[in-house]
Amino acid sequence: MFCNKCQLIPSILSNGILEITTPSPILLDSLNALFNRSGDTFTISYSNFPELLTICNDIEKEFSRNATITFSCTTLSSIHEKKTVVSFPHFYIRLQNLKYVTIMQEGMFTAHMQPILSLEKGEIEAYEFLLRPTNQHYSFKPYDLFEVARNSGLQSFLDSEARKKAIEISSNLIPRGIKRFINFLPSSIYDPAHCLRTTFQAVEEHSVDPGDLVFEVVETEKIHRIDHLKNIFKTYQDEGMKVALDDLGTGYATKELLLALKPDYAKIDRRYIDQCHNDLEKQKALIDLGKLANEEGILLLAEGIEQKEEADFCAEIGIAFGQGYYYGKPSDKPITSIHT
Repeated sequence: MFCNKCQLIPSILSNGILEITTPSPILLDSLNALFNRSGDTFTISYSNFPELLTICNDIEKEFSRNATITFSCTTLSSIHEKKTVVSFPHFYIRLQNLKYVTIMQEGMFTAHMQPILSLEKGEIEAYEFLLRPTNQHYSFKPYDLFEVARNSGLQSFLDSEARKKAIEISSNLIPRGIKRFINFLPSSIYDPAHCLRTTFQAVEEHSVDPGDLVFEVVETEKIHRIDHLKNIFKTYQDEGMKVALDDLGTGYATKELLLALKPDYAKIDRRYIDQCHNDLEKQKALIDLGKLANEEGILLLAEGIEQKEEADFCAEIGIAFGQGYYYGKPSDKPITSIHT
């Protein structure tokens, strides 16, 4: 059973020894036979990353996923070193994506912020913090970076580091009283009391008022474990923080989700905001959603506002907050001058 969720990422050496162990004697014999070797473990020397990748390609072709999941991998400069092992499937993905692993290891990312406005007052009430690269030679798209992290067993690590980075930057650039929306993936938090400890430590370390923090679930439509998410929400709220759902749609599933979770904020998917001032069907959906949220004491935020008319309609029906390119794109510094 492998757990690389919260630990530092072990390096893959550019040359050295690949060592693989497995509890299955049959699989070990097959692994050794593939490379004409023998012994109680499998070790093989390599001189560079392409050579190591070739070895792993051969293993991937020869064995099934059910077999390779039992393989514990590490790279060493000598067989006497202290070992930190990774399952072969995770090791293989990391080896194929060394650039992304380096980005995560070295923390080559920052957080840009996008303004969130009160539609009634036309004033900035909050910023959402979004992951961005810091090195042009190690550029990335956030979705791609998180996909590699997810497939290589590093999602929890990256999600935690991204939250901590957003908290740190917000403490330096955002005054008290302005909310900070920070994303998180529920699937990265397997035990809220344990996994959120470093997040809460960062809040204390950087002297951020917990009441200024809003932790926002991303990929709301993929939520399957409602009770688990309730537990995460409660853990945040017990620390005095707020919680939000993103990309909210309409219909029974949305109503059920809002009633079950009762977040402090809910962001409306931009599909319902785009051209809403010209679309009667979208207008009805937004009005119905607004009634439900109002009954439950949930503040709504319209995402993806790109035109004044969209903002005006959302304000007219009582949606509390707006966010989108109409007000400003994500930036490395707070935007203080906006048009409304």
